[in-house]
Amino acid sequence: MVDHRVSPPTTLRLKPREDRRLRAGHLWVYSNEIDTTATPLSAFAPGDLCRLEDARGKSLGLAYVHPKNLLCARLLSSRSDRPVDTDWFIRRLRSALALRDRLYPEPYYRLVHGEGDGLPGVVVDRYGDVLVVQVGTVGMERLKSEIVDALTVVLQPRGIWLRNDGVAREAEGLPLYVEAAGDPPPEVELLESGVRFGTALDSGQKTGWFYDQRDNRDRFMRYVPGQRVLDVFCYAGGWGVRAAVGGASQVAAIDSSEPALAAVRANAQTNGVVVETMQGDALERLKRLHAEGLEFDVVVVDPPALVKRRKDFDAGFGHYAALNRAAMQLLPADGILVSCSCSFHLDEAQLQRVLLRESRGLGRRLQLLETLAQGADHPVHPAMPETRYLKGFIAHVSDG
Repeated sequence: MVDHRVSPPTTLRLKPREDRRLRAGHLWVYSNEIDTTATPLSAFAPGDLCRLEDARGKSLGLAYVHPKNLLCARLLSSRSDRPVDTDWFIRRLRSALALRDRLYPEPYYRLVHGEGDGLPGVVVDRYGDVLVVQVGTVGMERLKSEIVDALTVVLQPRGIWLRNDGVAREAEGLPLYVEAAGDPPPEVELLESGVRFGTALDSGQKTGWFYDQRDNRDRFMRYVPGQRVLDVFCYAGGWGVRAAVGGASQVAAIDSSEPALAAVRANAQTNGVVVETMQGDALERLKRLHAEGLEFDVVVVDPPALVKRRKDFDAGFGHYAALNRAAMQLLPADGILVSCSCSFHLDEAQLQRVLLRESRGLGRRLQLLETLAQGADHPVHPAMPETRYLKGFIAHVSDG
């Protein structure tokens, strides 16, 4: 096996004044910030580790490089004199684990959230004694064996799924694959505030479960007793099944995926509740329900990212608007709308503007009751707005 540790490190030098953002704590370096005359990017192979320094030669830390990408380097450590080996990952993982142990009584959470935990390019979700790892960069792909070894030391898992099938890997020139280390089962059961959910780890969406909304679902529960609830983009029923367990009088769920809806029905049955499922395009289904004269007291709109790139903003903004307008049309005079966005390029103020505009267009009065964000197991790096991606509102919608 090739040793990717750096001793002594190869050097990558920044242009004058390009170190300010990094000294403020940011972890990303762009190719136009590099002094390519002094340190040509062409000298590096994708994933090489290097000593990053400012224009005066002062060390900024240790980074890994992708010479062909605009985002060409990511800082791993402010220390450039220590190797990135299994012990280095063990230290980072133990720090992440100690934080989660303080936050959650049961071992179901995101253990590593990339840059937020000082491990750019790596995500790890924990399902008891089974882990799901997603590696998104070539730098971390070259350190994959060290990551797996460190996880084994820290947690002694039954098995690890490597869900390296995300399309973001293509921008790094990486292949898409799913593989197992140890003996992980393809499906597991997790607990979320006492509610049991089964989820597929080898084939489910992303890393199998959306832990980032757990804290928001906890807050949501006080709005559901005795109410008719509609869960749009339901996946495996995180919102809808919890609403049914929490005392909703009726729950329906919409998703385009029949396997997802089958998981909703199975999770409902596991918890002794009933959730009606409807397959189809979310917006078309919402419009059809309105045309049929149906109403729900609470509607949850939690779509996947509709603005994946900045150039997609106008189309995605319009889609958010249409979805939330159609959802509001299903609410009675005293309804609750839960509206979320995981699109980084749509910020909280823009989502609020969508809700205000669409409610005004329908002649409805909107009151924002709660502001939502990603859970504490998805920590935000304070110098990196890119790590703050999830936003949402619980709103009261009444007649104008």
